[in-house]
Amino acid sequence: MIERIEFDGRQLALIVRSSFHETGIHFFTESHLSQQLAYMRHPLGHVIQPHIHNPVPREVQYTQEVLFLRRGRLRVDFYTEAGVYLESRELGPGDVILLATGGHGFETLEEVEMIEVKQGPYAGDVDKTRFSGIDGAQARITKP
Repeated sequence: MIERIEFDGRQLALIVRSSFHETGIHFFTESHLSQQLAYMRHPLGHVIQPHIHNPVPREVQYTQEVLFLRRGRLRVDFYTEAGVYLESRELGPGDVILLATGGHGFETLEEVEMIEVKQGPYAGDVDKTRFSGIDGAQARITKP
């Protein structure tokens, strides 16, 4: 299952649930996004031809990140660029989320193990603007 979270015509996030198991290569992102997300499932013996990635100049304006939830439960809160709360989703083991635009915050609902992938180099405090968010009692969790 694929879930797109959008606001005002812009994609805030993309969730690939652990239940997604299609055969082949599936790119979920549009080619203009600076972070690309794909799922691949190939049969035994399938060969991916060896290759080298060529240097291609790219300009990245905003950090986009991908979280791979390995264990636990995580609530993700989505905000507008102005910091206005929109809605929340809950992630479980095996779920993957691409955070593309807007704001976001998290609360662990169980102990969590996750892997984060984002563009570099990391710019430190210049990379983000922090703001006050909601607490768990205010969360509106939308079910897929």
